[in-house]
Amino acid sequence: MRSAGFLSERQRRFAWVGFLLAAFQAPLAAMVIDDASWFFAVVVAMLVATVIIADDAQRRRPESVDYAE
Repeated sequence: MRSAGFLSERQRRFAWVGFLLAAFQAPLAAMVIDDASWFFAVVVAMLVATVIIADDAQRRRPESVDYAE
């Protein structure tokens, strides 16, 4: 049995939705807005992606085996 990550399945789903929304919003905002405020969406998408990757890495870690003697 694999260890669970620190995000629940629902939180993980919301993280993916948030990542996709921020990732698609950034280029659209860059075309519409003249200043560099669209860059904030890129930073948010990278932050959410980092959380998803960290959760995925924790889920893939093997479960620790406790040998009782």
